[in-house]
Amino acid sequence: MADIHVVTDKTSLTLTALFAAPPERVWQVWADPRQLERWWGPPGYPATVVEHELTPGGAVTYFMTGPDGERYPGWWRVTEADTPRLLRLVDGFGEGPDDGGDLPTSSTTVTVEATEDGGTRMTLVGAYDSPEEFAKVKAMGMEEGITLAVGQIDTLLAE
Repeated sequence: MADIHVVTDKTSLTLTALFAAPPERVWQVWADPRQLERWWGPPGYPATVVEHELTPGGAVTYFMTGPDGERYPGWWRVTEADTPRLLRLVDGFGEGPDDGGDLPTSSTTVTVEATEDGGTRMTLVGAYDSPEEFAKVKAMGMEEGITLAVGQIDTLLAE
């Protein structure tokens, strides 16, 4: 299982995970929408990717389906992509930027880097504009959700 550590401050979450796979392989769990579907939602909330373009200006849209069948849509707007090392995006709730209601967006940065032992360190930083915005998503279970979701990546890497 991946070694996952989460640190939060007043406005951000930083998740670091170590994987026993090369960076190019770890990047694929982001770059391949079918693989992304298998881990992006936490257990019990599988994701369905509708649109997937990991290029600057591109978009990813998806929804997670809860155990009761309710759908929870989300979206990303990609601001930077440097395969297989860096992904920057705006991450939000709803069908798109104008559909999230009062739910905040984050500026998210994902870095994928080789470790000395031939594995990969993946770091995900989600930053919010204010402590109030971050508190809102924390109250929704975001910290536990992303930790459980990333914990599913090892299964994909082993295939």
